Amino acid sequence: MEPKFVVSLDVGGTKQLAAVVNSESGVRVRLKKQTTAGHSHEAFSRALVELTNEVISLAEIKPEQVAAVAVGIPGSVNMETGVIGLAPNLGLKNYRVREHLKDLLPYPVLVENDVNLAAAGELAFGAAISKKNALVVFVGTGIGSGLIIDGKIYRGSGWVAGEIGHIKVAEKGPKCGCGQVGCFEAVASRTAIVRDISELVKSGKPSTLKSKIEKNKEIKSKVLMKALNSGDKVTIGVFESACKTIGRVLAGVNNLMNFETIILGGGVMEANETFMLPRIVSAFKKYSLDDAAKSVEVVGTDLRDDAAIYGGIALTEEFLGVKV
Repeated sequence: MEPKFVVSLDVGGTKQLAAVVNSESGVRVRLKKQTTAGHSHEAFSRALVELTNEVISLAEIKPEQVAAVAVGIPGSVNMETGVIGLAPNLGLKNYRVREHLKDLLPYPVLVENDVNLAAAGELAFGAAISKKNALVVFVGTGIGSGLIIDGKIYRGSGWVAGEIGHIKVAEKGPKCGCGQVGCFEAVASRTAIVRDISELVKSGKPSTLKSKIEKNKEIKSKVLMKALNSGDKVTIGVFESACKTIGRVLAGVNNLMNFETIILGGGVMEANETFMLPRIVSAFKKYSLDDAAKSVEVVGTDLRDDAAIYGGIALTEEFLGVKV
């Protein structure tokens, strides 16, 4: 009998990662492409279909070997209806994405919040194995989280649990993609970090990133890493402020929930973990109740970029009852 696989699609604000994976052989093949903003709903679906077909072709597997296509979306997703309520960093709202994909693909389609998908991956294969209660937070274009309670992903009564990025942290802060002002992700995500660095450079502060900012070039996580490693004072200052905010928000959430583990991932976190993690932990301890801080470990993700990819395996078993 030929092995079955899941096609996992992790759709971020700046990149789309596709992979063919199962629990026996791991990732058979992966494919990464840049996310194109401003697409219509239909064009967005077609892009995901093309990505799915391309990664299946690269993996050289037959259509009947595909158990499911699992799609992670950075926003609120109702898994019963397959509707994206709001994905601000993709410009999608009230979109029946699963319905569109099912019309275009001959496979079962599952659509989940991207960090819930990553949390499912960490729970089954990574840093949350054997943990009953954990928080998975990804810091990238935005900031999202997945809640693990009693060994299961907690999605909430309206399927929007885990939207940590939209906790209000500044009453008169920057505008967020969701339409509110002062949201956590509008203050401490990679997007916010780049914005704050750019504003300081444009005001006259010296930085190794000046040329890129003046030429309006995209500043990705690895570029920020180089600036940090070079000792760039503007970049260091902005990162230190972001880490303080991240630690403070995590402390508040953990004071409420008292997790065993908090797992940190996402593009900017993974590229700059050596700098960020100790500063986040320091702020976390400062703003935590002592007993709450003692009982939780704050760590980086085990699976890194592949967390949501492996989450597709867990999602397929959870909702379709199919083990791959």
